[in-house]
Amino acid sequence: MTLLDGKKLSNEIQDEIALEVQKMKERGEKVPHLAAIIVGSDGASLTYVNSKVQACKRVGFESSEFRMSSNTSELELLAKIEELNNNDDIDGFIVQLPLPPQINTQKVLLAVSPDKDVDGFHPTNFGKMSLDMTSFIPATPFGILEMLERYDIPTKGKHTCVIGRSYIVGRPMSILMGREGFPGNSTVTLTHEFTKNITQITSQADIIIIAVGIPNFLKAEMVKDDAVVIDVGITRVPDESKPKGYRISGDVDFENVSKKVSYITPVPGGVGPMTIAMLLKNTLLARDTHRSRKMELKN
Repeated sequence: MTLLDGKKLSNEIQDEIALEVQKMKERGEKVPHLAAIIVGSDGASLTYVNSKVQACKRVGFESSEFRMSSNTSELELLAKIEELNNNDDIDGFIVQLPLPPQINTQKVLLAVSPDKDVDGFHPTNFGKMSLDMTSFIPATPFGILEMLERYDIPTKGKHTCVIGRSYIVGRPMSILMGREGFPGNSTVTLTHEFTKNITQITSQADIIIIAVGIPNFLKAEMVKDDAVVIDVGITRVPDESKPKGYRISGDVDFENVSKKVSYITPVPGGVGPMTIAMLLKNTLLARDTHRSRKMELKN
């Protein structure tokens, strides 16, 4: 069994990005600038945004963080988004989810300019991705693709089972694994909470990508020998024996499943670090796109 080490890969990718940024600085060019809007004080969101800020610092990006109170109105948030859309200094930005109940998440995601949507959530980017056009791929699916590619895991003609159909992970993953090229060219089954006889499907899959948010959902009997398992789940499970009073659990029963498979991601340290690395990669792509457009206008 090979452990898919997302932390190690993420560090490698960040080192590659840092090298590119260093070359930009030497040429006297503008470095990429990533911004984040965070509404409220959700602990997990604050931790996540902070890790993005640290990653920006590491690779030499500029970064900005805009914190808004939990009673921020939808109009106030939309005004802030419009401000960042029109700020030429910012190449890409994210609106950290979840948002407070008084704010319509869909309306907010639609307000982000597709050119700066480095999370890849805007329908324009999702549509382009579905048509194999250049676009921002959502960071988590992008990270999984990069992991499969760098570990040289065969996907052509393989049966991939995706468990979970969110627009952040499951749905884009099902499209990307079925596209032409590598990683891709696999036969995809998309399963969800209403799928009957799910074990019958998962036990035939060569690759399983799971993102349901249910700790230890995927058991050893649901997986065939030598399958590849990618665990996107990350849940805080109460555990009094731990100093923080909880432990982090994935969607896979790692202890038992890992004994059967050929490749598996750990939680934490698997898909999570890759998500941040690919957000940086999307910001780099945004900066290059904006620069090329400016050059064209000058000429």
